[in-house]
Amino acid sequence: MKLLEKCTKGQQLSKTVVFLFSGQGSQYFQMGKELFAHNQIFRRWMLHLDSLVKTNASISVIQQLYAEDKNPSEPFKRTLYTHPAIFMVEFALAQTLIEQQVIPDVLVGYSLGEFVAATVAGMLKVEEALDLVIKQARLFETYCQPGTMLAILHHIDLYYQTPELSTLCELAAVNHDTHFVVSGKEAHIHKLKSFLTGKGILCEILPVSYAFHSAYINTIEPHYKRLLATTSYSPPQIPIFSSLSGKQIFNLSPEYFWEVVRKPMNFSQTIQTLEEDGPHQYVDVGPGGTLTNLTKRNQHLNALTQCYTILSPFHQDVKNTARVTQMLSRRGAINER
Repeated sequence: MKLLEKCTKGQQLSKTVVFLFSGQGSQYFQMGKELFAHNQIFRRWMLHLDSLVKTNASISVIQQLYAEDKNPSEPFKRTLYTHPAIFMVEFALAQTLIEQQVIPDVLVGYSLGEFVAATVAGMLKVEEALDLVIKQARLFETYCQPGTMLAILHHIDLYYQTPELSTLCELAAVNHDTHFVVSGKEAHIHKLKSFLTGKGILCEILPVSYAFHSAYINTIEPHYKRLLATTSYSPPQIPIFSSLSGKQIFNLSPEYFWEVVRKPMNFSQTIQTLEEDGPHQYVDVGPGGTLTNLTKRNQHLNALTQCYTILSPFHQDVKNTARVTQMLSRRGAINER
């Protein structure tokens, strides 16, 4: 079955440009700071989005994100700030690339990143999407018990074959053949980390405050669905693929956006689905190259597929943006879509 139904034949035959939007756990203090200081497009979008946050929530994400006394190695976990911060940085970077004529043929969202992807695709208005993200964060902080998530570098069979895993936590994501994530109570996750480390299995606790993609967040369901029911949705202007289903999506609904928060992500299947259609050029617009790193390890990757990371804690943002723009810019492509 041929994918990318809204792409032209020429677009299908060439390597399509795919923007990847990551979710919670990829954030850190000072993410995008170099671009904020040196790229006027990125700065303009960040200031605009921060003004929307100030209006809706009476907080400044920029003030928290770029505080001089914070460094990238410190945990950045407060959901009220990390939710809009991830949205702002990813949306601003996507718009920066688009204005520099790096035009995505496909968008892939992952968890919170699905909200950003849907907004870039024109399915959500940016004001409504950002407000939705902030209100979602407030619901987590009001109704959910603290929890966390553990990334495990091992085959997914480990989850089903290890009682300590399947009884103490829930499967939250399958990212590639030897990388999955579980969610649970903080005490359980720390116990699991010690257990797995003792067996020589690499694992890492993510910088999150709640057990996303698990039953531990069910307490927000009725409140969140009421909020989603008041949101308006439009058809996508750019093909968009979901890390929930691993498939292309054509419309949104309140139920879908609840499942994006509650159900496990299947990023591995999403990349497999895309790669079945040929090689791609993946551009990670998330904070730290999380999704391009996962993409590179997908066993179904075509030999000609390329991956690009822009943001990192290592002060290469401006250089990486220039490189991606030079490699992927399409002069005049905006008028051809």
